[in-house]
Amino acid sequence: MMTYWFNRRAFLALPLAALLVPGLAGQAAQPKRTYFPSAATWQHKAPAEVGMDAAKLKEAIAWAEAHGSKWDFEKDQIRTFGKVLGALPPGRAATNGIILRHGYIVAEFGDTKTNDPVYSVAKSFLSTTASIAVAKGLIRSVDDPVAGYIHDGGYDSPHNAKITWKNHLQQESEWEGTLWGKNANFLGVEEYGNGQMKPREIHDPGAYYEYNDVRINRFALSQAKVFGKSLPEVLKENIMDKIGASTSWKWQGYGPKSTVEINGKPVESVSGGTRWGGGLWINSQDLARFGLLILNKGNWEGQQLVSAKWIAEATQASAHGPDYGYLWWLNTRQKQWPSGPASSFAAIGNGGNIIWMDPEHDIVMVWHWHEPGKAVDGMIQRIVASVTGS
Repeated sequence: MMTYWFNRRAFLALPLAALLVPGLAGQAAQPKRTYFPSAATWQHKAPAEVGMDAAKLKEAIAWAEAHGSKWDFEKDQIRTFGKVLGALPPGRAATNGIILRHGYIVAEFGDTKTNDPVYSVAKSFLSTTASIAVAKGLIRSVDDPVAGYIHDGGYDSPHNAKITWKNHLQQESEWEGTLWGKNANFLGVEEYGNGQMKPREIHDPGAYYEYNDVRINRFALSQAKVFGKSLPEVLKENIMDKIGASTSWKWQGYGPKSTVEINGKPVESVSGGTRWGGGLWINSQDLARFGLLILNKGNWEGQQLVSAKWIAEATQASAHGPDYGYLWWLNTRQKQWPSGPASSFAAIGNGGNIIWMDPEHDIVMVWHWHEPGKAVDGMIQRIVASVTGS
């Protein structure tokens, strides 16, 4: 069900021309700057108040509600990904989401407050924690070899010693080894399910793209060691608390299996997804806050939490990836979402999870538990049409 909000005072204040000319009312009521919600409240606007067509936006929500995910942890997890290492929830919410324009909520559907796994959406959060390490000088340059910072044996081989932070960020590290009982070569149906891979030649770091959660988990561990503490702490202190997120989200690894000692204390190294359990469990409202921060180039009401330069670099396509930046999915060639602008980009996770950002139209769309395939582009087509009228 979609909810609309009507602002009577704003309506009565509009000039007569805005009330008589189709489309002008929405244009006249557009805010001059981005609205940032407080921790306690988040303002809603009727579609027309932010230049959107209510009927077309209603079509988008109807589309979303008709294209919910069928992902089932009990039936699908092991078959798809293999042996589980960490926690999984007993169930999940139905399809749900939020659409923002200029920071205001213009539509909300389903249960947006349940903290469910978002799978590889967590990878874009890993990109963000890496940006903090760079901003704090803990990583001097993404072009530096990780071996210059991490001395736990993971980068000692001649091959792994070449890996840079940027290689990890672009999933071009080709890191070799085993971490938390999973080998980076993904061989064997028992360990990897339908995600198992065939043996192949290992390339030099930076020369080959492969979507690989073992290597991403190695990246997460390396970041934790650079910070000297857990990445959830880093994310909470530097991002989530400052954007007014809830305190109920959690980011996990695989419990004791991925717990290491850092600065004399046990730290659970987190995973970059829920492929083998654990991962980032978060609700749609918190995802929307994070998306709003990234859409606004890392600035939250005047406070620069993430470097704008970093976000610009993170949303540039790598040389070998499929329109992929620093753990962000891009639309540069408009192959990912033909109906969306080339400037749009997203954090994407298995099971149907996405934070989609459209800088051209100042829109954030969070859709938790959507159907795979073309459902997202169908949603985007309807959202863009509510702004452009086409």
